[in-house]
Amino acid sequence: MNVQDAAIQILKDAGKPLHAKEIAERIMEAGLWSSDGKTPEATVSARLYSDIKKHGDQSTFVKVAPQTFALRDSAEIPSSAVPVPAPVEEAPKPSAANAGFSFTDCAQKVLEEFGGKKPMHYKEITEKALAKGWLVTGGKTPEATMYAQVITEIKRQQKRGERPRFVQHGRGYVGLSQWMGRGLAFQIEQHNHQVRKALRERLLAMKPGEFEELISQLLAEMGFEIVEVTKLSGDGGIDVRGTLVVGDVVRIKMAVQVKKWKLKNNILAPVVQQVRGSLGAHEQGLIITTSDFSAGAIKEAAQSDKTPIALMNGEQLVMLLMEHGIGVHRSTPDLFEIDEEFAVKDLNHAN
Repeated sequence: MNVQDAAIQILKDAGKPLHAKEIAERIMEAGLWSSDGKTPEATVSARLYSDIKKHGDQSTFVKVAPQTFALRDSAEIPSSAVPVPAPVEEAPKPSAANAGFSFTDCAQKVLEEFGGKKPMHYKEITEKALAKGWLVTGGKTPEATMYAQVITEIKRQQKRGERPRFVQHGRGYVGLSQWMGRGLAFQIEQHNHQVRKALRERLLAMKPGEFEELISQLLAEMGFEIVEVTKLSGDGGIDVRGTLVVGDVVRIKMAVQVKKWKLKNNILAPVVQQVRGSLGAHEQGLIITTSDFSAGAIKEAAQSDKTPIALMNGEQLVMLLMEHGIGVHRSTPDLFEIDEEFAVKDLNHAN
């Protein structure tokens, strides 16, 4: 029996949504499916999430919360549950040789220079950005692209618990959040900043194997399939392997190394070289760390004549965890709180 069929039987018996970890435990206890991997819950999450992306409204499953699934025809599914949409990709930045500013960077520059702390219409923003030579684009509708990019950035930053740099004022008018003073939005950002800091500290308190399993859960939420932790060690070698599926069309094999390092210990170029040398056939590499990368490591990862290695630093890692609801929960649409169950578990392991 495959994972999907086994999950259907478990969810029918439960009659309610279950977390991927509980689904995996019940499947294996019932002898419906077995896994040689160390993170079966990540595999279950990835398979069900992939089924939802592939079949949409026709999928047997629906995702009702981070890593939590139910049967689509179940009466227990919350009315707010909807199929997970494909991520909105940001438009590419203009050529650095011409301007070097993205649409959103141009919007900020125009508002700072011409706004006078008052909202401007997106069409006027685009016109001035083009006139100043900051925006270089071959598109036929730069105004529409400008507005779409500003709105996309606002929503993405809100989802991550950040204070958006732009504010919508209706009817196409946009302003800068820094003009809003130290009101509620500022207080929310300050609160979420502390949550991001606390979450990063929680990551540092985790054991290497637990940290690798956390990463495997994040990768499953990001669209990876068949995610497996390869070994219980945070040092050298490949720690997690999976297949990144984009739009159910592109499938990229990824080998991931995770480094739970203190903030001041940056990843150096030899680590990038080591990961590149450990890649299997047709694999690409990804290094995830709680710290950051040296200039040499960044340069080595981007070598044009070698297999590229993607890099995710601690700040990016925390943002993605918050975006996918791992280790935190939203107490309001914009206010995050540390997940106490997650926090207590980590503190107990740290002692």
